[in-house]
Amino acid sequence: MQRRGATTEIRAAGGVVWRVRQSVVEVALVHRPRYDDWSLPKGKLEDGETDLAGAVREIAEELGSRVAVSRRIGQVSYTIPDGRKAVTYWVMRHLDGEFLPDDEVDAVEWLRPRLARDKLSYDVDRRVMADFAAVPIPDSVILLVRHAKAGKRSDWPGDDDERPLDSAGRAQASRLCHLLAQFAPDRIVSADLLRCIDTVRPLAERLGLDLQVDPVFADRSYEASPSASEDALMSLAKPGRVTVVCSQGTTIPGLVDRLGRGLRATDTKKGAAWALSVVDGNVVSADYYDDAIRPASSG
Repeated sequence: MQRRGATTEIRAAGGVVWRVRQSVVEVALVHRPRYDDWSLPKGKLEDGETDLAGAVREIAEELGSRVAVSRRIGQVSYTIPDGRKAVTYWVMRHLDGEFLPDDEVDAVEWLRPRLARDKLSYDVDRRVMADFAAVPIPDSVILLVRHAKAGKRSDWPGDDDERPLDSAGRAQASRLCHLLAQFAPDRIVSADLLRCIDTVRPLAERLGLDLQVDPVFADRSYEASPSASEDALMSLAKPGRVTVVCSQGTTIPGLVDRLGRGLRATDTKKGAAWALSVVDGNVVSADYYDDAIRPASSG
């Protein structure tokens, strides 16, 4: 029950969706006939839906676009008649799809960022566009994933490299599959431990990708030579590529600290991930996701 006088928070999500036409970056704006305004595509979350999943769904519904997510821009909030609306935005690359007008969105325009910012009807959207323009568009993305739960080491009688995911870990791997697919990865790499391999195996099967195994991303390799693991990771940051790398609890915080200096504490829970946006070999943003750690709540 909501307290008397409390403000209702309405959660929503959307994106700054971009494409390149004739070597020029363009972003998409939508026209809503109900309000006769131009805005960034967004919408309310459904029950039990994560912010990211809602953002991707709304982009598909309003633009008809299939997208590849990269950087999280952040959240803005403002007052509407029904309460306080909080909207989280991501940078998203348009992959394909066709816009079909309907009663909610009757027109779409693709404009250069500066022109798009001028055309937007609301200051809050213009602030989001300013944040988009302040950081270069990533030329590659690396998703650094810690393996899902695999029980206690002391309870496993065999070789620790062969310790499998437990039931909670398998559920996390399934949720990770949905989370990571939003970034449209085209390459999947894992450390040479069964629990790492099985964490990203569902994603490889869903996307029809080969799963490459590289021991350089195991903790023992990182502890022996952090620079070798860092070099191997950054060698994957090729223009246009989106790579998932599954690793362990020492390697991931170490790599994020080395590559994304100035970040908050980088302890990474099992089943969580970092999305590293890379420009010219430099990490320009690092976003933490723990959506797969527990089931989404409804209501």
